[in-house]
Amino acid sequence: MSSLDGKVALVTGASRGIGAAVARALAREGASLGLASRSGDDLGIEGAVATPTDVRRPEDVDRIVAETVERFGRLDIVVANAGVGAYAPFLELDPEHLEEIIDVNVKGLLYTVRAALPHLLDSGEADLVTLASVAGLRGLPLETVYCASKFAQVGFTRSLDHELRQRGVRCTNVCPGGVATDFAIGRGRTRDMPELQTMMIPEDVAEVVIFVLTRPRGFRMLDAAFRPVTEASWG
Repeated sequence: MSSLDGKVALVTGASRGIGAAVARALAREGASLGLASRSGDDLGIEGAVATPTDVRRPEDVDRIVAETVERFGRLDIVVANAGVGAYAPFLELDPEHLEEIIDVNVKGLLYTVRAALPHLLDSGEADLVTLASVAGLRGLPLETVYCASKFAQVGFTRSLDHELRQRGVRCTNVCPGGVATDFAIGRGRTRDMPELQTMMIPEDVAEVVIFVLTRPRGFRMLDAAFRPVTEASWG
């Protein structure tokens, strides 16, 4: 029996990329799923609750959390994955991209946790996983606003750890380096970038998320940072 059998998980940004890989991995491990994405795709996962959700809208997040709990009776895991990015010098970043990055990456995380946390506390053995980035651990060139949003995610989740660790909710930042997805294509990335060929794949990140979630309850992981071997080390 998998250690996630009987668990109920909510994944945001679940329709593609890392979110879809995490959702499928959770399903293989026996978890029941609520899937939040703007498309409302259920990924063909049997029994999943899938509702069109824009994490920038608190009412959307409230709805998918309520529908998931109504279907399965509980909520034990939240993987806050929804995110956007853009790569450019700060003064060249389109204003609408600036607003979107903060609204999705920061406000979207806050809205998701605010809606889900009462149910995680009721679980007694729950996990909040924030899909942050190595860009939330160190400033990187051409990623000013994206880094700002990821630093905010990391700080928020680390702070929640102080509030929740003795109340049965573990809080973890999962911080990957480069992952080859559709992320930021047309916003500083192109599909023909050679770097994409040497990046990790979404399933690599999903494997780390499952590792975090299946650790014994006696300890917690605050941050899980990892990078492709082709990316330069820091200092």
